[in-house]
Amino acid sequence: MAAATRGCRPWGSLLGLLGLVSAAAAAWDLTSLHCHFGAFCECDFQPDFQGLECDLAQHLAGQHLAKALVVKALKAFVRDPAPTKPLVLSLHGWTGTGKSYVSSLLARYLFRGGLRSPHVHHFSPVIHFPHPGHVERYKKDLKSWVQGNLTACSRSLFLFDEMDKLAPGLMEVLRPFLGSSWVVFGTNYRKAIFIFISNTGGEQINQVALEAWRGRRDREEIRLQELELVISQAVLDNPHHGFWRSGILEEHLLDVLVPFLPLQRHHVRHCVLNELAQLGLEPRDEVVQAVLDSTTFFPEDEQLFSSNGCKTVASRIAFFL
Repeated sequence: MAAATRGCRPWGSLLGLLGLVSAAAAAWDLTSLHCHFGAFCECDFQPDFQGLECDLAQHLAGQHLAKALVVKALKAFVRDPAPTKPLVLSLHGWTGTGKSYVSSLLARYLFRGGLRSPHVHHFSPVIHFPHPGHVERYKKDLKSWVQGNLTACSRSLFLFDEMDKLAPGLMEVLRPFLGSSWVVFGTNYRKAIFIFISNTGGEQINQVALEAWRGRRDREEIRLQELELVISQAVLDNPHHGFWRSGILEEHLLDVLVPFLPLQRHHVRHCVLNELAQLGLEPRDEVVQAVLDSTTFFPEDEQLFSSNGCKTVASRIAFFL
């Protein structure tokens, strides 16, 4: 679809976006292997990189690394006519820094139907894997779901939210689908995209950002190399993370670790102004200031980073209007 149709749009309410994600997640029944419109739906994979880059540039505050890494990885992957493995991204960072927002944008700008596309599959631990004692059943269902839908459409997107809350052992069932040397009979899986989202590594990312600020370094000078190792170690050390003893990290099946930096006061202001624009309201200094004054910042001495990013901006604006 042309960029003029799906292209860069005004900022959407974060709560609205998260609502769409939840609705899309709830729509999938792991015991069924057909998509909404039949067993062999036409793939609606129609990437719009111009729209994606425009939206990221205008609306994703304070995330120079995430913007660059996601766009570069996606472009290289999509333009490869015969990739040797799926694209596997793992998004890490503090709450409210834009991880879910970016994943929703990827669905919107890669598939004609966005989050409602039958080829975008969103998994939530609370909705799909609520009982730790049922891991073996979940593994069987998940494997069948992924393999069945990739058979129907090789260009599929699989989103796994809240990896910190997944039952240990579940993700190991995905290993055959993520690497280049595996053979999955009857399934074309090398053009799929897998995205994993978690808060794990957020504290380590925050510490690197804090040390950069204390050292009078611009946050845009922070590079991926400073963060990759600490994020990986945080994941490996966390027995509650979905990658725990799954072999996914140890076997280097992740293509890119995408860090999301903590948001400072001017980033939260940016979110407030975008939300007001979405509501069709002129910027009002008293509302902007009220939202900022009601936001908690840390560490205690510096009061530098928002404790919940931009996650509660929409609800706070509604309170102060």
